[in-house]
Amino acid sequence: MLFNSIDFAVFLPIVFAVYWIFSPWLKARNLIIVASSYVFYGWWDWRFLSLIIFSTLIDFVVGVALGREQNQFKRKTLLMLSIFSNLGLLGFFKYYNFFIENFTRVFTFFGSEISTGSLNIILPVGISFYTFQTLSYTIDVYRRQMKPTDDLISFAAFVSFFPQLVAGPIERAKRLLPQITSKIYFDYGKAADGMRQILWGLFKKIVIADSCAEFVNLIFQTPESFSSGMLILGVVFFAFQIYGDFSGYSDIAIGTARLFGIDLMKNFAFPYFSRDMAEFWRRWHISLSTWFRDYVYIPLGGSRSTKAIVIRNTFIIFIVSGLWHGANWTFIVWGALNAVYFLPLLLAGRNRRNLEIVAKNRIFPKLRETGAILLTFFLTCFAWIFFRAESISHAFIFIRNMFIKSDKEVALENINHLNGLLILLTLFILFEWKGRDSEYALEKFGIKWPRFARWLFYYIIVIIILWHGGKEQQFIYFQF
Repeated sequence: MLFNSIDFAVFLPIVFAVYWIFSPWLKARNLIIVASSYVFYGWWDWRFLSLIIFSTLIDFVVGVALGREQNQFKRKTLLMLSIFSNLGLLGFFKYYNFFIENFTRVFTFFGSEISTGSLNIILPVGISFYTFQTLSYTIDVYRRQMKPTDDLISFAAFVSFFPQLVAGPIERAKRLLPQITSKIYFDYGKAADGMRQILWGLFKKIVIADSCAEFVNLIFQTPESFSSGMLILGVVFFAFQIYGDFSGYSDIAIGTARLFGIDLMKNFAFPYFSRDMAEFWRRWHISLSTWFRDYVYIPLGGSRSTKAIVIRNTFIIFIVSGLWHGANWTFIVWGALNAVYFLPLLLAGRNRRNLEIVAKNRIFPKLRETGAILLTFFLTCFAWIFFRAESISHAFIFIRNMFIKSDKEVALENINHLNGLLILLTLFILFEWKGRDSEYALEKFGIKWPRFARWLFYYIIVIIILWHGGKEQQFIYFQF
């Protein structure tokens, strides 16, 4: 079920009403969360519900056992059971064919022919997200950073909470589970704020991301048919497509959770206003970045070690992050390239220079800040080429054509609304800049206006969304 679909527009108010009717009864309320979440997920393919149920049961049982067990060897064994069960499922569905194909290529390269078969495996939607969410629970219980729950329904609600089930934010149990197991009272102000964030998320997805997608798909499909300038514009459009798509999903998820009285973590903090790559990675997909930091990078030794180990750890964390996004060498190169961007800042001790928002308490950034933002955006866009390309060779063909002078302009004669999209993106950037000190751009915008003006503004956004809607485009991150 897509957030930008008629199905969800019918589903959400029904669940909302039933949830608050039964909200005084904790067990019933959480049972409603589980049931509605399973309906939401099963809308794609009900067969994959078995995977969520399996992960839920494994980690619930492991968590309870870890809470009772004092023997360190047995505790480690229980933790390994959780890790191998979850990552085993993820590895099979997401990486089986990738590793089989590359294994075969290695033998072929050395002159040996081996016969291996690939499987027609369908990737379950959101498996990378809920797998990491359940893993964080067992790891935190193992580390004694939280006590395990003995309430299976509450734990199932934590794992399957439908707003963030299929594309995050990846929540930690120690933050989300206490909210699920506590009494919640309806707060109109919180719900209204949630509706505003949903509205802005839909605008990002339907108006910005889906509009950019039309150009991005055509330009990346046949890069040899376009001039250097149009290829550069295609990369910029993709940067806004993936940002509008993924941060739009996060806004809808966070806003929807607020309707149910639950706070999810912020997943994007205006990353394209970053002044260096370290700041960018503090602001982009925050829930995943912090997950890898806490559960992979720091256990490996983090940055408190020799330079050789720091370099190793940095490459590991970025390459694993790239591989998390998909079973393709393009994602691995994308991750390695970001490691190359990040390392000089880390080694020079300059990776935590820009902790405050840019141009705080000022309308405009300084000239130096503007240059730093543009440079960071350029580096990010260059890396996005590998992320979007279908293969390494496709990426290099795209890059080669970017730097070769060409007079090819004919292909875009069939595309309308290019100038309109550029104007739309300019206005979008201005809105984001205005609201960069907020949780999301629309949070404080127009709050002090007269009620009539404020509601007129919201209705205009709704009309723009409806004008651009009707396509029900799937979110990019569903494939991860």
